[in-house]
Amino acid sequence: MAKPLEETTRQRVLDTYRVVDSLPEAAYDDIVALASILCDTPIALVSLVDRDRQWFKASRGLDATGTRRDEAFCNHAIDAPAQLMEVADAREDARFAENPLVTGDLSLRFYAGMPLVTEEGAAIGTVCVLDRKPRALDAAQRTGLSALARLTMTLLDARLRQQESERAAIFAEVEASHAEAPERDDLAQAGGGYAVAIFQVQDLAGHALKLGERTIERRLQDLERELHDALEPGSGDSVNRTSHSSDFIAVLHGDDTRGKERTLRDRVDAFAARHGMAFVAASAAAYGGAERIERVFLRADDELTRIKSEPAALGL
Repeated sequence: MAKPLEETTRQRVLDTYRVVDSLPEAAYDDIVALASILCDTPIALVSLVDRDRQWFKASRGLDATGTRRDEAFCNHAIDAPAQLMEVADAREDARFAENPLVTGDLSLRFYAGMPLVTEEGAAIGTVCVLDRKPRALDAAQRTGLSALARLTMTLLDARLRQQESERAAIFAEVEASHAEAPERDDLAQAGGGYAVAIFQVQDLAGHALKLGERTIERRLQDLERELHDALEPGSGDSVNRTSHSSDFIAVLHGDDTRGKERTLRDRVDAFAARHGMAFVAASAAAYGGAERIERVFLRADDELTRIKSEPAALGL
């Protein structure tokens, strides 16, 4: 039986998918619709188990966007990544008998969830179904729910590959522009080098729920323009976004990358204050002008995960 990954590693893998707090996507809505129909349950979820909560990428039959992790059935399901977890009657199960989701207004009784497992073996969430009465799935329903979990991982992996491909294209363009400009390379070799900074919007889905997706997209486009305006002309610096991501990725060159990053942070701070939004930011400096941007980005991304895992990881 496969063992769950250590929690820090599992969380890092989940973060790389950039899916928690992302905007709704029809394919995942279809997954929960199929799960509900297949298993004949009023509730179905694509649930991601984050640091201290479970967040629903898609839901059917629930108005909530997530729950506390310590109350989540899925938090137990991911402990056994290779098998479906089924609870016939939560009131008869010692793990859940006193759970507020069981004893409270939701009155949940039945749960079945198949973990979403990445290639690294990280169980990042589940496709699950729930009912307010005790019951059991039949063999065909269990097989179908497992198939839907695999399909969901296929969708998530394709989503991740698209982001990686777009990011690689952005970084290749930046690297090519510097290869064609010897004076910039001379500056990098003289000690200026470059750095990558990531500015990540928090709770993007929550803001979209309140204001609408179009309004949020317009605001993010406004911020991208503001950040571009803050860049030094002719510096080769850049700020970009990728699809399905709430990240603004800055590549900053020269001998004062920290100063440039502070300038961008000030712009992000002002934007956040105007619109009531929160950001988390992290950065990493290249070990040398010749180091590939993707490697520097990954170090900055590791730092972003570390910062988000701290208790006071709110804002910049």
